[in-house]
Amino acid sequence: MIHKRLMISPTLVGRAGELAQLTETVSNAPAVAVVEGEAGIGKTRLVAELSRTGLRILTGGCARIREPFPLGPIVEALREVPDDLTGLSAVAGALRPLLPELAERLPEPPDPLDDRAGERHRVFRGLSELLRALGKAVLVVEDLHWADEQTVEFLGYLLSDPPRDLAVVLTYRADEASADLRAVTARLPRAVTHARVRLAPMDVAQTRALAAAILDTEEISLDFAEHLCERASGVPLAVQELVALLRQRGTLMHRGGEWARRTIARLDVPVGVRDPVLERVGRLSPQAEAVVRAASVLQEPMPVEVLAATARLPYESALDGLDEAVEHGLLTARGDTAAFRHVLAAQAVYEDIPAARRRDLHARAAAAVEAMPSVPLGQLAHHHRRAGHMAAWVEAAERAADQALRLGDDAEVVRILEAVLRHAPLEAEHRGRLTVKLGWAAEGLLHIPDVIDLLALALDQGPSPVLRAELTLLLIYLKDATGQGPGPWFEALTSAVADLDIEAQPELAVRMMTVLSMGRDARTADRHWMGRTLAVLPAVKNAALQIFVLGKITSSMVLMGDPRWAELIEEVRGSLGHRSWHRAKVNAYYSIGSALAFVGDHVQAQTILRVALEGAAPLVEVSGGDMIDRCRSALAVADYCAGSWDGLTTETAMLAERLSERPKDRYAAATVTACLALARTDAAGAEFGIRQVMTEVPGTMDETALLITALLRQAVARGEPDRAVAEVLPLIESWFERGLRPSEVRTVPALAEAMVAAGRAAEAADLVNRSERAMAGLHAPLAPAALRHARGVLDPSGGHFTAAAELYEAIQCPYEAAQAREQAGTDEQLRRAIETYEALGARWDLDRAARLARERGLSLPARHRGGTRGYGDALSPRERDVARLAASGLTNKEIAQELFLSAKTVERHLSAVLRKLNLRSRIELALMGDAATAE
Repeated sequence: MIHKRLMISPTLVGRAGELAQLTETVSNAPAVAVVEGEAGIGKTRLVAELSRTGLRILTGGCARIREPFPLGPIVEALREVPDDLTGLSAVAGALRPLLPELAERLPEPPDPLDDRAGERHRVFRGLSELLRALGKAVLVVEDLHWADEQTVEFLGYLLSDPPRDLAVVLTYRADEASADLRAVTARLPRAVTHARVRLAPMDVAQTRALAAAILDTEEISLDFAEHLCERASGVPLAVQELVALLRQRGTLMHRGGEWARRTIARLDVPVGVRDPVLERVGRLSPQAEAVVRAASVLQEPMPVEVLAATARLPYESALDGLDEAVEHGLLTARGDTAAFRHVLAAQAVYEDIPAARRRDLHARAAAAVEAMPSVPLGQLAHHHRRAGHMAAWVEAAERAADQALRLGDDAEVVRILEAVLRHAPLEAEHRGRLTVKLGWAAEGLLHIPDVIDLLALALDQGPSPVLRAELTLLLIYLKDATGQGPGPWFEALTSAVADLDIEAQPELAVRMMTVLSMGRDARTADRHWMGRTLAVLPAVKNAALQIFVLGKITSSMVLMGDPRWAELIEEVRGSLGHRSWHRAKVNAYYSIGSALAFVGDHVQAQTILRVALEGAAPLVEVSGGDMIDRCRSALAVADYCAGSWDGLTTETAMLAERLSERPKDRYAAATVTACLALARTDAAGAEFGIRQVMTEVPGTMDETALLITALLRQAVARGEPDRAVAEVLPLIESWFERGLRPSEVRTVPALAEAMVAAGRAAEAADLVNRSERAMAGLHAPLAPAALRHARGVLDPSGGHFTAAAELYEAIQCPYEAAQAREQAGTDEQLRRAIETYEALGARWDLDRAARLARERGLSLPARHRGGTRGYGDALSPRERDVARLAASGLTNKEIAQELFLSAKTVERHLSAVLRKLNLRSRIELALMGDAATAE
């Protein structure tokens, strides 16, 4: 009989095109399909049809109430896999804690790593290997708008190189999807089949077909279908609820072989889901209604015992009520648990419960959940909070955070504790302790959350000395990681160290003193803290921390010009040379190599950073590629300064994008990109890029000197030195006030030239004199050449420029050497400058020097005006850059912004690309793939 039928369509209706697209995609692995649409639009129903393909379907879903288990939906999908798992390497043993059901079929767990990022990456590798071992399969991850950060991060890792037989289906609500989630499928390998299935609201015809399927009839009246479509806004779930309501009301009638509604005037059905669901609930028996309301509070699938306790019903009565609710299509049984069929229906019922009654239900839900054999801590905390039990909420939340911490899910730790710290009343010590947990978890994340204010709040409440020390340190770490200066917290850290029992807390003390050793005063305070740090370091038992600190201290000495740094570098390389590579060792080499690049020891910087890259390469399999990107970004600075410019524009543009979420690590690549844009393109087009990066890079960063130099040279060439001098002089003066660093002496020649051009020669002379005094006694490789160059600006006929050029060349600074030779005033020096500019591809400088040569009547070899000499019908490096970006779908304007060019310049390069490749359009260029940009 009709009235006994569930008001659910037994078949998929109105989505034939979308289903065909989805099925074709997953049948051509490796593949990724994104199914997006609003709540109730039918994402889950569509994906369920994949079971008809005969492929192995692995399904996991993200829950609205999140539990402190990382990668929950992935783990859910993999709980039931076949027994014949073969070909798994030792890394799959890392999955044992996540998948105890599979423990007997997995290898033994590998030795633990003293590296949380490494542990996480090893789990990612293990999951990918397990999916690869399954052969042909479809991994379905639903409701990703509720996903935890590690799940999103893993999907990005998986899809960067997916198993060849795996198809992945992702579903989410488009309007609630984070930028990180969208980025997962933004840049897939070319071999991956990709489809985006957008589910739109149904039209009248589709609504009519759906209603007919629900009612198990051949046809319904057109006016009824129009009415349903209008009231339900084309949302399938709303259509289902409205038909069920009308059927229960008895306002549907069979007339002329089709279903119709009785009288439009008598039927007042609200739009959407809420009112139909509530009216259906109101028609249930008291015990069924109690079960439904309890299920709306619990939200997640729960055993009958928990439903009964929450509803305050005897078990048998709850069972009867559940049967009735299932029969009416409101709830669904899933194994030994039950829950609402759809979250929208649950929300409608939940919001209808009076506030006081809701609190009572949450209190009973908390008690019922806590009595479960395996307590879901996330749900326990949720119900205590909604019940208004603040102390119980804080306790449950801290237990959940501790569990997430043990499982390496730092993002979940931050999410849980941030809510507590923002909304729960806490005593000072308790707040401080929880904030420290939050701070260490946040510091380890790739995307630093906005929680600095919580650390400041905890400090304001006057915690104990140890907590105050740790909170201050964490606050500075987070401000540094987000590109902010320490502000007054630097002095607070000094005070906190003074109050700390260093013998009892040597590791904390060393971390704090390392920060202070890199502090504000480049001439005095740094040395004091370096000495104290090195004195305490032997008491630290953590070998990784020892290596990390040694690298930081050495790099600090390099940056401040401490004469001991050359000897200490040899000591570091000697002591670390025999040790196996791990993140701490790579980090130490990275820190030292970065510092050497800025102070002018470019050859040694390149050597150390290349060694670091070699050491980091094997670690990619263990802890990811972030250290490689950081080392490559630092090496880009050394390569730029040393004149190794081949391929550097493309390299730094890629690195700047990949490091976009780590501002401090991104600065180096972005700075080199901006400086190269000036040297290799027109100055007007490059200024925007330089200024944009300058707004991002704090004035205390060593990259600033490179940017200021570029800006000043451009201003002088444009005949506008006054404005540039006025703009940068306050920052330069602040450098002198705290002690000029060896890396900052790079700006002195360009600033002196701009000041002389602006009629401020006396001030320029004073600047050079002060700079010489500041560098006296320091080990600053760049200083002799830069200061001699600046002397040449003050005394052009004194032979200083030629001497400066030779000093630059001795430390492998060909670009600066060419600038000095150009200014030397002799024909021979100008010719040599032009040769260097041409070898570097420094077109801006080359054009200027060539004009000067023509004015002097010098004969020069003819230059190829369309690009670097010798490319002929082959693409130049710049043309390859443009071709690559155009093939990826970027517009001319977007390419111009990416490469710091003008749109017209991009258009000219693109025309040359199409002509040389004998193509007619961008589409043909895209179809060529990598072959278009192959060298």
